[in-house]
Amino acid sequence: MNPIYPGIHADENGGLTPWGQVVMDAWIFGLLPETQGCAGWDQGRLQGLYERVHQAWAPYGHLPSALPDELRERHARIYAATVERARAAGWAPERTEED
Repeated sequence: MNPIYPGIHADENGGLTPWGQVVMDAWIFGLLPETQGCAGWDQGRLQGLYERVHQAWAPYGHLPSALPDELRERHARIYAATVERARAAGWAPERTEED
């Protein structure tokens, strides 16, 4: 079975999941428009996006602090909005899966 991604806006924890991170990072690097949440994508399509995102991060050592100003600011904006959305949906970083 090939699971279908619900999209970042319907993802668990307000999108703070591994696939949600791939989508956000694709937005940061302009690989996807910020309106594309990847709803309905299968694992193969997501894997292809992951590979493109991984390549985009490589010149920066996969570190947000190494991004040029424009990308670093976009990263901060996108991740802050996602954390805010996740908290509004009940996500609490201090909780564990067992809670």
